Amino acid sequence: MLETARRAEAADLLWAAQCARTPVEPLTTTYPDIDAADAYEIQLINIRRQLALGRTVHGHKVGLSSEVMQRMMGVDEPDYGHLLSDMVLSEDTPVDTGRYCFPRIEVEIGYVLGRSLPGEGCTTADVLAATEYIVPSIELIDSRIKDWRIALADTIADNASSAGVLLGAARVRPAELDPADIAAVLYRDGEEIARGNTSAVLGDPTEAVAWLARKVASFGVTLEAGHVVLPGSCTAAVDVRPGETFRADFGGLGSVSVAFAHSTGQDGMQN
Repeated sequence: MLETARRAEAADLLWAAQCARTPVEPLTTTYPDIDAADAYEIQLINIRRQLALGRTVHGHKVGLSSEVMQRMMGVDEPDYGHLLSDMVLSEDTPVDTGRYCFPRIEVEIGYVLGRSLPGEGCTTADVLAATEYIVPSIELIDSRIKDWRIALADTIADNASSAGVLLGAARVRPAELDPADIAAVLYRDGEEIARGNTSAVLGDPTEAVAWLARKVASFGVTLEAGHVVLPGSCTAAVDVRPGETFRADFGGLGSVSVAFAHSTGQDGMQN
């Protein structure tokens, strides 16, 4: 457990790394006593900074929602981060890789809430009832930690490695498909490079959303109407480079695409 001043210091390191796009050493190396509670508080310090700059909460993402990733990190539950308004990307505009440290993408469905979720005791039935529609999505992740050398506290403090989200045009109500059994295929420049199924996400990604609602309730947070919730990837993360184009196809749900451009030299963050 870290003292308040050390938490603030760690948050400053991550903030500077994001603003300058210059990764730092793992917090778990710099602060050996850091734990998950510290890391969530560090995450919130920098979220509050961004909200003070006029950004808004657009939703949340769940990380470490597959058994493989949990075993790798030595944990028995997922983690989460915030999706902010400036993280919402468009299929129509190439993404400038120069805005990020070491970007990767993940393939997952998204839940768009039509009404707020209960907190403590939230169930999958609650989630499905509150979900206005499910959408195809690609999450852009990034690490402000050097070389992605992350342990659990590193990724939590770093907003669960969140960087951006793209939503496809399709809008499908939960009753019209089974969220727990959607096949996904990822293509890079037209060539298949990965495939998976939403069942890889805790057996049912709706479970991840219910977990998130219960988890954030302990911090006094509600998953609100209009929010997007990303439950976790059904494929491994893929590195991206300028000039590459990706498309994710979801059986019965549609597709979403993203192109990556060479750096324009524009700042990705204003402090």
